[in-house]
Amino acid sequence: MNRDVGPALPRTALVLADSVRVLGALSILVSAVWFGPVEIALFLLVLLGLLVPRVLVLPLALDLALGTTLLAGGWFAVFDVFEVVGPLDLVVHFVANGLLAVTTYLLLVRFHAVPDPSDGALAHHRTGVVVMTTALGAMLGVLWELGEWAGHTYFDDGINVGYEDTLGDLVSGAAGSLLGGILLVVLATSVHTRTADRSLTKESA
Repeated sequence: MNRDVGPALPRTALVLADSVRVLGALSILVSAVWFGPVEIALFLLVLLGLLVPRVLVLPLALDLALGTTLLAGGWFAVFDVFEVVGPLDLVVHFVANGLLAVTTYLLLVRFHAVPDPSDGALAHHRTGVVVMTTALGAMLGVLWELGEWAGHTYFDDGINVGYEDTLGDLVSGAAGSLLGGILLVVLATSVHTRTADRSLTKESA
């Protein structure tokens, strides 16, 4: 899967994605000046998530969507927006977990640890990609909740780690990861089909 999102959009999308990365780096500086170590750690994690798609040269649509979601979610957390707009927390977990699950799966593809979703068209192959992507997203959700617990226990007891909040975040994140896996298979299959059609057209020309 390449970085193109359309014939006229790649350069604009790349500029936007890189702009989000710059904002992520500036968020660390702002946190160091006006906030504290918890916020600094939060935006260091956000910046890591922003850099991975760039280093791996992942599809631009995924790059931009992930960066925007992580940066917005970080600032929502800093300004307690989730406390005011409760359902927004579940929405962000749903979207962020789905995008991170797909990103992690594609990272593993680069290391040949899992099958490339664009290879093959057998039902069990597609099902395996969806199951693996969902499992990766669920694992990332658990790790995030453990991080929140550690932050609440050792640094800032204002971090919300209630039972219902944690359970809701995990379920929402797993659901987003499932959808991410399904979309990954659908898009990869579509790319594979178009590539095969172009090859047949060239051979018959």
